[in-house]
Amino acid sequence: MAKRTYHLHLKGYVGGWNFDSDYVDYVLNKYKDDEVHVLINSLGGSVATALSVSAAFKRHGNVHVHYEGMNASAATIASLGAKTVTIDRNAMYLVHKCSQFMLVWDQMNADQLDQFIQECEKTKKDLNKIDLNIAGGYAARCKKEKAELLDLMREGGWLTAEEALDWGFVDEVTDLPEDKKPVMTEEVKDFMAAEGIPMPNLPMDDDDERGMFSRFKEFLRGIYTTKETTNQVLSTMKKKLFSVIAAILAVETFECEEGGSASLTDEQLTTLENHINSLQGQVDEAHTQMVERDKVIEGLKAQIVAKDAEIADLSKQPAAATQQVTNQNQAAAEPSQLQDYCAEVSEAREMLNQLKK
Repeated sequence: MAKRTYHLHLKGYVGGWNFDSDYVDYVLNKYKDDEVHVLINSLGGSVATALSVSAAFKRHGNVHVHYEGMNASAATIASLGAKTVTIDRNAMYLVHKCSQFMLVWDQMNADQLDQFIQECEKTKKDLNKIDLNIAGGYAARCKKEKAELLDLMREGGWLTAEEALDWGFVDEVTDLPEDKKPVMTEEVKDFMAAEGIPMPNLPMDDDDERGMFSRFKEFLRGIYTTKETTNQVLSTMKKKLFSVIAAILAVETFECEEGGSASLTDEQLTTLENHINSLQGQVDEAHTQMVERDKVIEGLKAQIVAKDAEIADLSKQPAAATQQVTNQNQAAAEPSQLQDYCAEVSEAREMLNQLKK
């Protein structure tokens, strides 16, 4: 059997640089009159991106998706608009209820707690609406009731390829020689734990004991001490971060090997280190300027308070008796003590406003 050719390889984080809806639109428009084959191998990510990709597949009308490896969450939503969906015999498939990251580390009084509870209730309602929407999409493809799909999403268990076929998520189970069997790595474990995805019963990859994601984190921690060339995993990077790194290194893109890894040279690591040091210097300088500015502002505030107090005292004192008659020009040329104070206060206020800008 001839090896299948794919127009799109969508892998890694849904919404990341290699699973991007804009790029999907670009490729589909390029082959708008042709049959398009898409390979997906992803543990999920952004629901918004997945829905956009699904809609793009549906608009094109002639997209055929094939799953290999482990596919979960948003990665399963992306294929809902495809004309046909196939899955490798060794692949795995997971649908579950959507979630949102919540992090609270704060002290709250009763009113603040009430407001937070209201925000959580709103988030809960939004998540329920998203779940209903996704369940409707699954139900339409599986030709089943929405309630059945919601129960399956609530259970959140892994399906084998045959089970995915029985449910109707896919149209055919294949046995293509080029498809890779799913393996468990430290990177996969870290991602599943962070996303709340249950762990499938799979053997660990002996060639990747530490995990690619762990090696990338080690690179970030050791960037100031190591000069060795290191293979970095870019598969879970957000597109914006990836673009920033490419801009710093003055390259248009990285040549990624199969699996989503790219090689950084010693010179590129040094460039990144110098850029980070430069940014840290700018941050330190800006902080110093802010501290000095705050001191000046506090000094001006103290002057204004003192002047206000003096003006208040002067306004309470009786006016001095006039000893001589002065003409209008002389009075204008010699401002009163009160006018002097008012002018100084106005000047101080103006300086304070300038510093605040």
